[in-house]
Amino acid sequence: MRQQRADYTLEDLLALPDDAPRVELVDGVVQVTPSPTLGHQDISLLLSLWLRSHAPAHLHVAQAVGVVLSHNTSRQPDVLLCHAGLPADRSRLRPSDVVLAVEIVSPGTRRVDRFAKPGEYAAAGIPFYWRVEQDPVHLYAYQLGDRIGPGGERQYELVDDGADLVVLVEPFDIKLPIAEIIP
Repeated sequence: MRQQRADYTLEDLLALPDDAPRVELVDGVVQVTPSPTLGHQDISLLLSLWLRSHAPAHLHVAQAVGVVLSHNTSRQPDVLLCHAGLPADRSRLRPSDVVLAVEIVSPGTRRVDRFAKPGEYAAAGIPFYWRVEQDPVHLYAYQLGDRIGPGGERQYELVDDGADLVVLVEPFDIKLPIAEIIP
């Protein structure tokens, strides 16, 4: 079934019933997101638990919470770090609330997770983006850099990647053994 309109806004998304499928709003188009696989969800859970046990107290770990990128675009990173102290009833965050957005790449989301979402998150000013490939598990860690993309927005720059260990100093001191997020 094809969507007839491309002018939906965040208000339309918020008006969806509670039992609506998981959707993202992209340039006014409502997109149903594919159901994640067990492997995807296992990685998401293990990474969330790892971040929760290692992140400083001023950061909060969440999964699949909406991030409003504009009046007609809202995404749901698989895992994110946001500033602690936000109200627990929030289901949509502002980009300024988010420190790190993580996408776990699945067969049905490869292009979006590798190209569209990092561009959107960078344009919104989210400081850090991680992409996790599944087979084999490999984490790519990006930081918002000074390089300007074709649309005039800052772009992410790769700061580390690995299938064994990722070591970062931001958004906090991280030594993440990849084996700890492999199901």
